[in-house]
Amino acid sequence: MIGHRRPQLTVDTFSITANVNPSLSSGLPTNLQDLNMPKEGDHLESGGDQSKEERTQDASEETVRKRVRANTPSPHRGNTPQASPSRFVSVEELMETAKGVTNMALAHEIMVNDAFQVKPAELPEGSLERKVKEIVHKAFWDCLEAQLKENPPTYEHSIKLLAEIKETLLSFLLPGHGRLRSRIDEVLDLPLIQQQAENGALDISQLSHFIVGMMGSLCAPCRDEDIDKLKQITDIVPLLKAIFSVLDLMKVDMANFALTSIRPHLMQQSVEFERSKFQEFLEKHPNALDYTEKWLEDAVRCLREAGADGSSAATSDPPLLLPVNVHNHAYLRLLRWDHSSDPFPETVLMDQVRFQEMHHEAEQLVLLSSVLLIIYTTTGEAISGLPGLMETLKSTVNVLLADMHTPSFSEQEALATIGEKLCVELSQCLSQHGYSPLSADRKSTLRGQISATIQPDNTIRKLMESRVQNYLLASLESSQHKTPPPLPGGLAPVSRELKELAVRFSRLINFNKLVFSPFYQKILHKILTIEESPSTET
Repeated sequence: MIGHRRPQLTVDTFSITANVNPSLSSGLPTNLQDLNMPKEGDHLESGGDQSKEERTQDASEETVRKRVRANTPSPHRGNTPQASPSRFVSVEELMETAKGVTNMALAHEIMVNDAFQVKPAELPEGSLERKVKEIVHKAFWDCLEAQLKENPPTYEHSIKLLAEIKETLLSFLLPGHGRLRSRIDEVLDLPLIQQQAENGALDISQLSHFIVGMMGSLCAPCRDEDIDKLKQITDIVPLLKAIFSVLDLMKVDMANFALTSIRPHLMQQSVEFERSKFQEFLEKHPNALDYTEKWLEDAVRCLREAGADGSSAATSDPPLLLPVNVHNHAYLRLLRWDHSSDPFPETVLMDQVRFQEMHHEAEQLVLLSSVLLIIYTTTGEAISGLPGLMETLKSTVNVLLADMHTPSFSEQEALATIGEKLCVELSQCLSQHGYSPLSADRKSTLRGQISATIQPDNTIRKLMESRVQNYLLASLESSQHKTPPPLPGGLAPVSRELKELAVRFSRLINFNKLVFSPFYQKILHKILTIEESPSTET
C-alpha cells in the first residue's frame, strides 16, 4: 500500500532470474533498489530456507557433474581420440571457464564479423523473465506516479532519475563537446534542483523538455523518429519512461559506433587476448587440443597418400612436407567436413558455423558452374556471344538451388526442374536471335547431363569441385603476396561469387593463424618429426 513515505521494493526476490539474464533490468533506472516489496519466502523459518538452499546447490552441482561426465571425450565415440581420465570440477571452476570462453568468443566475433552489432536484449514472449520484468517495471513507475500526485509532491525519487539521465547524457559526449557539457551541468544542476524541490519550485516538465532536446542533438539519425514521439508526450511519468527507453537505444547506438571506430586498431590486442584466454583454458584442460592434433594428423596422412604436390603418383620415398602446406590443406579440408559425425577442431570451433556456410556456398558454386558448363558445351557456339543470356541462366539455376542445404530440398527434383526450365529458355533465346530452337534429342541430352550431376563421382562435377578447391587453396598461398590467383577454366560465370568466398575464407584463416600459430607450430613439429623419423633411421 502506498503511503506518505516512499515505498521500497528490493530485487532480492528476482536475483536468480537476474543472474540468468542480466538484461532483465534493461530499460529500468538503476535506483530500482529504493523501492520495497516483501519477500515471498519471509514467512518461512530460517532452517527451512537453509535446507532448501543446500538441496538446490546439491542438485546444481550434481547436474554439472553429469554434464561434465557426459561431455568427457571417450574412445568409444566414433573416431574420437583417447581423452584424459575424467575428473569432477566445481561449479566455480566451470563458471570461471565459461566466462573466459565467452569473452574470447565475443572478442573473436567483433574481429571476424564486420556486420557484428550490439543489439537490445529481447526476452521471449511469455517467459518468466519477461513477466518478472513487466511486473517490476509497472510497480516502479506506478510508485513514481503516486509520489508525484501526493500533496505536496515527493521529488526524491524523481531527482534520482534526473541524476541518472544526466550521467547518461554526459557519457555520450566526446572530448570536444565542452559547450554541451557545460549546458547539461548548468540545467541539470542537482543541488539546485534539490533546493527547488524543497521549496516547491521544481518544474520537471521543463527539465524533461530540455532532456529531450539534448537527446535530439546527441542521437543518431535513425533515432530522430523516436525523439519526435517523445516531444508529443505531455504526461511526466510516461515521458520519463519513454526517455529511458530511448536512452537505452542510444547506448546501443554508441556502443556500435565505438566498435566501428576502434575495430581497425583492435587486431593485435584481439590476437593476444584470444591467445592468452585459450592458453588459460588449455592449462585447465590439457586435452583441449586433441581434435586439433587429429585434424592436422589426418591432413599429413592425406598428403602422404596423394603426394606432396597433391598428385596420386607413387614415390619410393615419402615426400617432404612443409608445415605451411600441411596447414593450408588442413584448412581446406574444413570446407568438406562431415559436421554430423566428426568433432570439429578446437582452435576453429568458434568459426564452425562460418565454415559450414562457406562449405554450402562452395558446393552451390560447384553445382552451378557444372550446370552452366554443360549448357555451353552441349549447345555450342550459338549462344556463346548472346548478351545477357549467361546471367539469365545463372539466375534461374541460383533460384532453384537457393534451398540446397535445407532438409526438405530434393536435389534430384531440383536438377530435373533446372533441365526443363533451361531447355525452354534456351529455345526461346535461340529463336529470338534467328537460330533454330533445340531439337528433342538435344533437349533430352541436356536434361540427362544436368540430372547426372547429382552423382558425387560425376566427371564434370568432380572437375569443377577440384578447380574450386584449387582456387581456394591458391588464394591461401597467395594471400601473403596480396595478388589473387588466376581463375581456373570454366569458373568465369561464377568468378565474382568465388572471389568473394576466397576473400572471406582467406581472412578467416589468416586471423586464425595469427591467434593459434604457437599451438600449431608445436603440433606440426611433433607430427612431421614423427613422420620423418622412420625414413631418417632407415
